[in-house]
Amino acid sequence: MHYQNYHALRFSQDGSVLTVTLNQPESLNAVSSLLHSELSRVFADIARDRSVDAVVLTGAGRAFCAGGDLSWFHTMPQEDLDRLFVEARKIIIDLLELPQPIISAINGLAVGLGATLALFCDVIFAADNAKISDPHVSIGVTAGDGGSVIWPWLVGPARAKRYLMTGDSLGAAEAERIGLVTHVVPAAELLVQAQGFAGRLAAGSQIAIRSTKASVNKILRDTANLMLDTSLALEKECFTTQYHKDAIAAFLAKQQPTARV
Repeated sequence: MHYQNYHALRFSQDGSVLTVTLNQPESLNAVSSLLHSELSRVFADIARDRSVDAVVLTGAGRAFCAGGDLSWFHTMPQEDLDRLFVEARKIIIDLLELPQPIISAINGLAVGLGATLALFCDVIFAADNAKISDPHVSIGVTAGDGGSVIWPWLVGPARAKRYLMTGDSLGAAEAERIGLVTHVVPAAELLVQAQGFAGRLAAGSQIAIRSTKASVNKILRDTANLMLDTSLALEKECFTTQYHKDAIAAFLAKQQPTARV
């Protein structure tokens, strides 16, 4: 399969290992309308690609993904907001349904939806300088686009709430200590190690590896079925609040929000 119809994602393939790179480095790979739309279809496209037996997901430049592009949110018309949440659900479900093993390689920041993308992968490599956070609450919205699904499974409900209700960032060493990521490696070795691990999986029994992944992911899929629609609906409702609007305006003006609701 060819991937010419993508512009915010870059693809390279070595044997049966496909590396997918978020490719908007000038914005630290912040999720624009274009990138969000492409993420909502890329995992289904990869699932149909018989030449791919393992996937690596990473970011170009200094960051994995700096989260949502707040300038997009600031001017978003209602039809874009509706599309955003349809796409948000599809990103998570398609990622969970991807038959091939997918390895994330977190370089630098992984924020908000960026953290969600990385943490839903099957094995999570983080550079030793990586920083992970889900600061949805800091702009007055629910951690709805997958964060509330995956963080509790990785670190337990109490630790998940501690980070999701504050939006605090944690470094790679602490993320590994609490089980949020699988491996921490020197930044210079990150992609090589992630691709090497993906190559190991690609060289194994595909029926055994894929069926094992599918079996374990039933847990996550059941959790997504339980929580995702509700958390997305709650997040969408938050977009109408004055706190959210003020927080976005304050962020874009490099100020702190002052509203309280």
